[in-house]
Amino acid sequence: MIKKMLALDGVSVVCHFRDDGALVEGYGMLGDDMLLRLARFAHDYKRMVQGNTDQFSMFTQLPGWAPPSGWMVRGMGGTVCSVGNLVCFVDNATASLNEVMRELAEVSRY
Repeated sequence: MIKKMLALDGVSVVCHFRDDGALVEGYGMLGDDMLLRLARFAHDYKRMVQGNTDQFSMFTQLPGWAPPSGWMVRGMGGTVCSVGNLVCFVDNATASLNEVMRELAEVSRY
């Protein structure tokens, strides 16, 4: 089911990982070792974001930040996007980040 993410413009890799960071499945233009590393990175980053949004919510008393709905890390040429236990790598020049995040949210519900 997550493989359909590769049909989006600019998406070159997509992974599904477990709550412990282990890779469930991964597709795209990376080798198996790099898919494992991407899943582990996404797991660790997700935990960091969760802690930060909990803190932000506590200090500001603004509703709607925790739990986080997803995250992005944008580099010069590519962006890593994640929602739930899904992560993908996209090309900044060809991808629509709004579309990618919307599809990640949809696929993460399956």
